[in-house]
Amino acid sequence: MKDRKYKHIIFDIDGTLLDTEKAILLSLQDTLFEVARKEVSLEELRFALGIPGEVALRALGISDAEPVNRLWNEKLLDYSSSIRLFKGIPELLSALKAERYALGIVTSKTRQEYAADFALPFVLDGYFDMVICVEDAPRPKPHPDPLQMYLSLSGVCAQEVLYVGDTLYDCQCAQSAGVDFGLALWGNAVLLETSASFLFKKPSDVLTLVQCSTILG
Repeated sequence: MKDRKYKHIIFDIDGTLLDTEKAILLSLQDTLFEVARKEVSLEELRFALGIPGEVALRALGISDAEPVNRLWNEKLLDYSSSIRLFKGIPELLSALKAERYALGIVTSKTRQEYAADFALPFVLDGYFDMVICVEDAPRPKPHPDPLQMYLSLSGVCAQEVLYVGDTLYDCQCAQSAGVDFGLALWGNAVLLETSASFLFKKPSDVLTLVQCSTILG
């Protein structure tokens, strides 16, 4: 087998594996109205995508962020029917696993949110060799700590990792950790001011890239 440039492919969840934008923003909007009688537009709330819920709430002026974040998670259930895997994700994960790439998750979700929102409903937990949630690292994205924790625990070099996400926070985290970043454009992502290493229009583009990296390695 020829040398592979990438040995570990790591994914963000929201906006990358799961289409959750509508559910996250509408439930946050409902939460803010209930606890603070604030009417905030969805566009004003988009910054909350990709960062921990409590961080987003504090940025919105909510001081008791922990209980309000629990309320937000409860209200998210009202929109659970709108949450789905992006088309092509199961096939991508199956193909990468079949070619013996190590797969990982680095997410701003808590461990409880990871289980409730992703692992249990979509039965995909078995694909991933390592999952780093927000409480597993000292600082969340956009800091490099979550990816650095992944590298430390897995023993893999940064140059052997590709991180796939959809937000500026994901990109900044990867670049600060010395990890190549691929921007998932198949959801609601927009082109970032910070340059990504790769732009992926559809999930199968990730497989194409790593296969080419194997051939040219």
